[in-house]
Amino acid sequence: MTKRRGLGKGLQALIPVKEEALHSKEGLLEIDIEAIRPAQHQARQVFDQEKLAGLADSIKKHGIIQPVLVRKLPDGRYELIAGERRWRACRSLGYKTIAAFVKDYPDLEAAAASLIENVQREDLNPLEEASAYRQLIECFALTQEEVAERVGKSRPLIANTLRLLGLPGKIKELIYTGKISAGHARALLAISDAQQQITAAEKIVARQLSVRQAEIMAREAAAEKKETAPQKQKPAQNLIKAGEQLGEFLKTKVKVKENRGGGGKLEIGFSSEEELARITALVIRGVKNSEE
Repeated sequence: MTKRRGLGKGLQALIPVKEEALHSKEGLLEIDIEAIRPAQHQARQVFDQEKLAGLADSIKKHGIIQPVLVRKLPDGRYELIAGERRWRACRSLGYKTIAAFVKDYPDLEAAAASLIENVQREDLNPLEEASAYRQLIECFALTQEEVAERVGKSRPLIANTLRLLGLPGKIKELIYTGKISAGHARALLAISDAQQQITAAEKIVARQLSVRQAEIMAREAAAEKKETAPQKQKPAQNLIKAGEQLGEFLKTKVKVKENRGGGGKLEIGFSSEEELARITALVIRGVKNSEE
């Protein structure tokens, strides 16, 4: 039997589809192609026009091997669950109707099925896949573990893929255009600084680095950033001594904090209103004595 793509283990676990139904005429109809709309939770954001043209050419020569999967809406129209590329290709050919399996899915199941079908085809770009996982989590209150189980991937992979959504826009553009892969992008996550991530991504493209080379470069960049991180500036010895003297005079704890410009500030501690009044009186008396 020819391996059927698109309806994988995760989708069948969510919405069981009987094998015999897929090979029978049950639920199979010729539907007005303009009466079908794309799924609201479509994970795919970019449709390669060259590939669509190739698919259209194949359909023109051989017909549709696998019908699209749809559900009927209350207004009499249909919503795509799986097969948007086939639907788009047929529209480009000017077809009036398309073969479709009609299944009665509730809203949430239909949306989840559409997302999972796209993820399991393994032809989404990494950011589309990450967006699909996020929609599953946000729309259906699934945990990362539950998403991993449904789509047949590991939880760490789901977590790392979701982290790609936090990368800078310039890097996302490199992912969308295929200049760096998901593996390259995940390597960049080792770097915390956004500008450093962009610089590293540009090096990956310019030098055509492998994923392994990108991982090594990212680790080195992260280590270098850690080593060169600015140390907390400590007050000069004379300022420390001044703080100690002031603390002895006021009979309380005094902290000195120095600014880069040469100035700074004093922090005078007190434990009660009475102690604050005592310290205030000492300071005022000291000021008056210095003026006399």
